[in-house]
Amino acid sequence: MHEKKSALMIIDMQKDFVLPDSPSSIPGAYVTIPNIKKVLANFRDHNLPVFHIVREYRADGSDIEKFRFNEFVNGSQCAIPNTVGCEVVDELKPIDGEYRIVKNRFSGFMNTELDLILRRLGVTDLVVTGTQYPNCVRATVFDAVALGYDVTVVTDATSAATKEIEAANIVDLKNVGVRCVSTSEALADELYA
Repeated sequence: MHEKKSALMIIDMQKDFVLPDSPSSIPGAYVTIPNIKKVLANFRDHNLPVFHIVREYRADGSDIEKFRFNEFVNGSQCAIPNTVGCEVVDELKPIDGEYRIVKNRFSGFMNTELDLILRRLGVTDLVVTGTQYPNCVRATVFDAVALGYDVTVVTDATSAATKEIEAANIVDLKNVGVRCVSTSEALADELYA
């Protein structure tokens, strides 16, 4: 058995998706910032890898999901590189040595270098936070499970548009072996080995 090594994944906590006044704001995302910040501080204190998984789209929409294309090109643009909205919220801003993985699909693993870097670092366990459950969190977590990682989702540091959507996704995640814990449980549970 390999030695356990954890990494933190913070998914899509960008201003366009998190700030309440943003047109693309995900209900529930903003209130998770303090809990994500606690988990992030612990990973930083333990000198463990932190991955900021962010979404970016070209301004012409050529790399956006097909079902979002028309809305995007007709004015509902978000996550365009080099815009303020594309930045990670100030409270969770990456620091030197943390990883920034750019995706343009739901999963942080699809067409990115995420798996390669995790394996190169010897990571075996992923702790997941961010927004939002039914899309990017779920796709990333399911891919992580399929790739053989042990996964923990910090439930009150992860969001969905409604509590019902959150609850349904937590059931599905638990059914594929994902540990689902609160921030206080995560901080007490030595996830940071």
